[in-house]
Amino acid sequence: MNNSIKFLVTKKENRERVDIFLSKKINQITRSFAKKLIESKKVKINNKIISTPSTKIKINDKIVIDEINHQEQKLLPKKISLDIIYEDNHLIIINKPKGMVVHPGAGNTENTLANALAYKYKNDLSDINGKLRPGIIHRIDKDTSGLLVVAKNNIAHSKLGKQFSEHTIKRKYLCLVWGVVRPLKGRIVSLITRSKRNRQLMTVSDIKGKKAITNYNTLKVYNIKDIPKISLIECILETGRTHQIRVHLKYKGVSILGDKQYGKKNQTYKKLNKEFSNLIMNLNGQALHAQTLEFFHPKTNKIMSFKSQIPENLQNILDLLNKLSS
Repeated sequence: MNNSIKFLVTKKENRERVDIFLSKKINQITRSFAKKLIESKKVKINNKIISTPSTKIKINDKIVIDEINHQEQKLLPKKISLDIIYEDNHLIIINKPKGMVVHPGAGNTENTLANALAYKYKNDLSDINGKLRPGIIHRIDKDTSGLLVVAKNNIAHSKLGKQFSEHTIKRKYLCLVWGVVRPLKGRIVSLITRSKRNRQLMTVSDIKGKKAITNYNTLKVYNIKDIPKISLIECILETGRTHQIRVHLKYKGVSILGDKQYGKKNQTYKKLNKEFSNLIMNLNGQALHAQTLEFFHPKTNKIMSFKSQIPENLQNILDLLNKLSS
């Protein structure tokens, strides 16, 4: 979008949300990107800047998207090894290791997945989410491992982004938690918002925030001497809010092994099984892995399904727990 883009609202578009209107009018942008344009005050209705994506439009409203010419931080390409498990002309499936940040942010501008993508693919990725996030459609936390889909072009990005927005992409996670979730299987529905006490954390709220839905199933409960009860849980996301699984499990009264933000404070392992204690101490992040990803291919519309191996540090804990419980 090199110049301002202008639209006139017709009768059939009356009372439509402005973010939905823009995503329909501009084929290569997603609704989430339309929201970003609005929230960054790049959209005017009848010469007045708006900042609320849910603003309703009316017949004969004049909508203008201003030229996007703000200075962006330059993304530094960096040679970083990537675990690519699938690639074609439209998308890439990457198995992200624990410890890797998805895109540049405060304190980390050079060692992210985005830097690695810029080095390997140059400019051959979608740019819908800006120069700092080439091909990036969704994220997983720094200390969570697992599968990510990356878009090679804007059309693929838009179609995949729509699947995320409509919650048709299937994402399945595995995690180990302290304790037992009751009931053992269920569906958590809540609002999630930023914590008032710590703006870097999220929390469940009764009155504000974004709707979040997590389906969970306890696969196994380990009840072993010298080790507190531990559960292996499978989580299937219907939405993808920041820290969603970690926040929802905390809401249910448990926490993920190794989770320093939402886990138990001042956790001590001195009285635990020594071998188990050593594995926990070397976990370096939460025992949470984005194991499977399923979606419709943006070009062929065929179902694509991917599954990644459990990372070694998590698998070592599972192997020990299974050995001690047998």
